[in-house]
Amino acid sequence: MIIKSDLDSCRAKLQSMIGSTIRLSSNGGRKRIIVHEGVVDNCYPNVFTVKCRRDKDGEFEIVSYSYIDVLTRAVRIAIPAEVAQSAEAV
Repeated sequence: MIIKSDLDSCRAKLQSMIGSTIRLSSNGGRKRIIVHEGVVDNCYPNVFTVKCRRDKDGEFEIVSYSYIDVLTRAVRIAIPAEVAQSAEAV
């Protein structure tokens, strides 16, 4: 069971990551995994948005996920290796 404090801590963690690059993976059905990589754009009361580069043309798409999906592990969040390595170097 998810309680309000879990939801609040998830929201606070994602708010602290605004502007950071993350990789999200979710189940697309029929054994298909959807992966988005982008920058955490904004956090709202029930959802957060990620700005992802769609094409090499420079076009972006904004995808949104709920905090509940993260807490129930329907959506998995990872920090890409190249971003983690540059953060360790600083």
